[in-house]
Amino acid sequence: MASPFLIFLAGTVAYALFRLSRVGRRPKGCPPGPPTLPILGNLHQIPKKNAHVQFKKWADEYGPIYSLILGTIVTIRSGIYSSRPEAYISSRASDGCRMVLMEYGNQWRRIRKFFHAFLQLKAIKAYVPCLELESTSVMADLLDKPQLIFHHIRRYTNSVSTQLVYEFRTPRIDDPKLLLMYDTMEKFGDVTGAGAAALLDVFPVLRYLPPGIRPLYNHALSIRKASLDLAGDLWFEAKRKVREGTAKPCFCVGLADAQAKEDVDDMGLAMTASTGLEAASDTTACILSGFIQAMVIYRDAQKKAQKAVDRVCGDRFPTMADMDNPEAQYIRACVKEILRWMPTATLGVPHAVIRADEYMGYRIPKGASVVLSIWGIHKDEKRYKNPRAFDPSRYMDDTTTSSESALGPDPTKRDHFGFGAGHRICEGMHVVDRTLFLFISRPVWAFDLSPAKDADGNDIIPNQDDLIGNFLRQPRPFPLGVKPRSESRAAAVRQAWKDAQELLDQDQQWKETPEGMPFTL
Repeated sequence: MASPFLIFLAGTVAYALFRLSRVGRRPKGCPPGPPTLPILGNLHQIPKKNAHVQFKKWADEYGPIYSLILGTIVTIRSGIYSSRPEAYISSRASDGCRMVLMEYGNQWRRIRKFFHAFLQLKAIKAYVPCLELESTSVMADLLDKPQLIFHHIRRYTNSVSTQLVYEFRTPRIDDPKLLLMYDTMEKFGDVTGAGAAALLDVFPVLRYLPPGIRPLYNHALSIRKASLDLAGDLWFEAKRKVREGTAKPCFCVGLADAQAKEDVDDMGLAMTASTGLEAASDTTACILSGFIQAMVIYRDAQKKAQKAVDRVCGDRFPTMADMDNPEAQYIRACVKEILRWMPTATLGVPHAVIRADEYMGYRIPKGASVVLSIWGIHKDEKRYKNPRAFDPSRYMDDTTTSSESALGPDPTKRDHFGFGAGHRICEGMHVVDRTLFLFISRPVWAFDLSPAKDADGNDIIPNQDDLIGNFLRQPRPFPLGVKPRSESRAAAVRQAWKDAQELLDQDQQWKETPEGMPFTL
C-alpha cells in the first residue's frame, strides 16, 4: 500500500503536469489568433525584427481584436485596462520608477498629477519662447553643418526638454549629458526588447535562477545604475538651485515644492523628472527624423508645404503665432500625418487588465496584456486611403489639433493614435503639437530637402520600412541634401539666430527667464 507521502507526491506531480499541459493553450472564450504550440503558445511566431508588420498581418487575418498566447501570458491586441503588465527586466533596469511602466495605483496617479499640471494647455503657451529659440538654433545648425541633421534634431528636442524640466539649455550636439541620456535610453530599449527579457515575463519560473545565470539580470542592473546616477545628478543639482534661490522656472521647481508639502523621496522625484526628459527628447526626435524622411521621399508633399508656409509668411521667418492662421492648414495637416505615418511606439505600451472583462463577445482574462497595435491601425486600408503614403491632404478638412482629436469621445473619429489611448494617454501632446508645427514650418520655409546622389548621379531614396530601435522606432539615418531655398532666406535664418543670441549668456544659457514661465505646480 502506497504511503500518504507518495500519494501526495504523485498527486502534486500529476497536478503540475496538468497545469504545464495548459501552458501555451488559448483559453476558452478568448479572441481568435494564430495556432499555438504547447508551452510556447505563439512565442515562436513573434519576429525578432519588425514585429509590428507581422501584427498587422494577423489583424488582417483574425480581425480587429485577436489574441496571442505567449507562454503563461495572454496578450490581447487591439478604467480596467489602465494598469501595466509586469515587465521583469525593464522594471529592474529602471528600479520600477519609470512612469511608463508603473502599475495603475496611487504612485502612478500622483506622478500623473504632476505632469498634468506641468503640461496643461494654459502652461504650454508659456513655453513658446523656448520652442522658438531652439527651432531657430537648429535652423542655424542646418546652415552650418547640414550633414549632421539627425544629430541636430536630437540636440533640439533634448534642449527643449532640459529647459522645461531642469531649466538649462543643451547647446551642443556633443554635450556629455545628452550623449549619456541617449546611450542609456538605447541600452534600455535594447534590453527591454530582447528575447531573453520576454522569456522572463512569459515563464516567471526563470526569475528564480541564480543572478549570475538569470538572463539579462546583471545587464539590467548596470543600466539601472547609469539611469539612476544621471537622474540623481540632474535632480540634486536642480534641487540645490531651488534651495539657494537661484532656480529658474522649470518642472523640477514644482517637484521640489511638492516635496516640501508631501512625503516624496528624492529618487522617486529624480526618476519622475528624468521620465519627462527621456520621453520628450527621444519620442519627438524619432518623429522629426520621420518627417525629414517623408520630405525626401514625398517631394510633392514638400512642395505643397513650402507653398503653404510661403502664403502665410512670405519672406518672413515663421513663428508660433502662424499656427492659428487658416492658410497654415497644410502645415497643421503635416503634423497630424507624420504622427500617423511614422508612429514611434509602433506597438504602443501594453496595458494590463486588472479584472476579467468581456468585449465583443470575447472573454478577456484578468492579468491579460492588452496592446494597442498603433502601426496596424495607422496602416489600415479601411480607415485610411493609401495608408503607406505620406499624404497630409487627408487632413485638410480636419481643423482640430491632434491633441483635441485624441481627447475626443469617439475613437472612430480620431486622426491618429500616436499619443496612446485611455487614462494613460500622453500628457505631452500639447507640447508635441507645437514643437512639430515649428519644426515643420521652418525647415520647409528655409530649405529644400532632397535625396543624396550615388556615384552615377542617381537619387538615393531612403527605404521607409527600414526602421531602427526597439521600444521606439525611427528611420535609419540616411544621407540627404539640405540646401537653402534662397540666399535671402539663409540670411533671415542667420539674423534670427543673431537676434536670439542676445537673449543668451556666454555659456549659451538664458540671461533672464522668458516672461510667463510657470514656477511651481
